[in-house]
Amino acid sequence: MTMHDDQVDVTTEIVATLVREQFPQWSGKAIRPLVSTGTVHAIFRIGNDLSARFPLRLNDAAETLAVLEQEAQASAELAQVSRFPAPEPVALGKPGAGYPMPWSVQTWLPGTIASDADPSGSDAFAEDLAAFIASLRDAETRGRIFSGENRGGVLAHHDDWMAKCFEESEGLLDVPRLRQVWGHFRELPRTGADVMSHGDLIPGNVLVTGDRLSGVLDTGGFGPADPALDLVGAWHLLRPGPREVLRRTLVCDDLEWERGKAWAFEQAMGLVWYYVESNPAMSRMGRRTLDRILETME
Repeated sequence: MTMHDDQVDVTTEIVATLVREQFPQWSGKAIRPLVSTGTVHAIFRIGNDLSARFPLRLNDAAETLAVLEQEAQASAELAQVSRFPAPEPVALGKPGAGYPMPWSVQTWLPGTIASDADPSGSDAFAEDLAAFIASLRDAETRGRIFSGENRGGVLAHHDDWMAKCFEESEGLLDVPRLRQVWGHFRELPRTGADVMSHGDLIPGNVLVTGDRLSGVLDTGGFGPADPALDLVGAWHLLRPGPREVLRRTLVCDDLEWERGKAWAFEQAMGLVWYYVESNPAMSRMGRRTLDRILETME
């Protein structure tokens, strides 16, 4: 079952052909699909040191190229300021071999994603995550502000999406209670100026070695946003004890902490119903995040 109605099929044979035709210098490297809970790209390893990312949802080729170019620029910028390893852009591929959109190549990072090696009980991991977030916050925005896309601006601007989530979640979740929670979250005022943010700190985007953070993935969304946005990682990735370690390390006040919880809530609500059949692991992650949030509001 595909995750999206407009999902494009990407096979190892297609990738091998594209690599051979467009990047012959890599044609001798093994092509291996990466089993992932990711929802935006199909990922294939090229040898041991590269990965190719193919957008899954059909889109105009020119628009896709513009997005990939922007993501490459953002990824390169994050890699320069991060205290932890992050993928670096290598090349952009063209449509071909039956695949209709541009695609990207970046460096491969070793490690295990946090959804496969749960670091949620580690204070050391929480300290690492806080250090990563702090390093991004210290980066210059260079006059840029939130783009207006996705999470990171005004919470109440997500009311229409949340209404759809509540409708789709009937029979899956305690919708009346969740509506009340959102009623509280949507009113939280914004006080801090935008800071540079990763934007999607979920387990599938974080690498661990042992109980320590060893790398961060999916960095193409790096940009200015609500300072609370990257606090979603506190709820997606951490149990209560380590979560408090992260909060103390970042010196979060009550309002910022609540707004971080609100962004995690908004994201998790969509994950539960949208992926309940097509990506059960992602749906379960959303449920776990909601449970963690609700436990603090009883």
